[in-house]
Amino acid sequence: MPSVYAYPERSFAVFARDARDSLTPNETQRTTLIVAGCYIIAIAILWHLPYLSAIIYPFKLLTVGFHEMSHAFAGVLTCAHIHSIELDPDEGGATRMSGGIPWITLPAGYLGSSLIGAALITCGFNETASKVASLALAAFFLFTLWWARRNWLTWILILGMSGLIVLFWFVAGGIALRYFVLFIGVMSCMYVLWDVVDDTIARKVNGSDASSFAQICGCCPSQVWGVIWLIQAFAFFAAGIIIGLVAFKQSSAQQAEDSRHFLPVPGSSGALSLVPNALSSTLLCVATTVAVLSHRWM
Repeated sequence: MPSVYAYPERSFAVFARDARDSLTPNETQRTTLIVAGCYIIAIAILWHLPYLSAIIYPFKLLTVGFHEMSHAFAGVLTCAHIHSIELDPDEGGATRMSGGIPWITLPAGYLGSSLIGAALITCGFNETASKVASLALAAFFLFTLWWARRNWLTWILILGMSGLIVLFWFVAGGIALRYFVLFIGVMSCMYVLWDVVDDTIARKVNGSDASSFAQICGCCPSQVWGVIWLIQAFAFFAAGIIIGLVAFKQSSAQQAEDSRHFLPVPGSSGALSLVPNALSSTLLCVATTVAVLSHRWM
């Protein structure tokens, strides 16, 4: 008579084997992981170099925008009134709101931007998912412009990033868009990690979110909250990679085939011929957006 304990052991072995198979990257995923690793190294090198850091400067501002928009969305969810979102050239930003729940809105900046970065990393494993992420970014950009008002740095940044997304959408059948989304995700997660360490752990910045949160709760200093948020940011970063490995096992050929059925783009050979039409459509959308938002400010 077989032992009743054999079945749980066998089930655990099957579960362990399935988990190992799910987390083992295939050839396409290995390429994605290598590219992500190269992104991490390049960003780490360019971060502090005096002149070359200008290469990633627009993407630093974009991650600041993610941070401020996370504050704003948390404010909306807690019934706050959002007055404006501002970005400044020194890689800083501010979300001006009244009302809301500070216990939620203050930590939402770091946690929200790291969650956005993790989601983009996950989508960076698949071409179709990258297109969906681009549409989500477009909605995010519109909300940012709605609250940016007359902050022209924000306008220039958002319009520039929108142009890059449209351009990469038409390059190599959308493959370039996948790697661009992956880069934005890696950049966002790395910026959160560095900013938390710089503002709360390595040195104490009195105006930081952690300092303000520590004053509200009163139980822990800002460094403790910085460590907690840093651990959560690492967890989001790792989760983005793990979910990408588990969810998107398709090969490059399968991804290209699936992508052709979802908002199809031309192949690389015919991409250049459609760029003028894409640019004209983009300019029309930009003009419409400008007109709507300008009417709101008047």
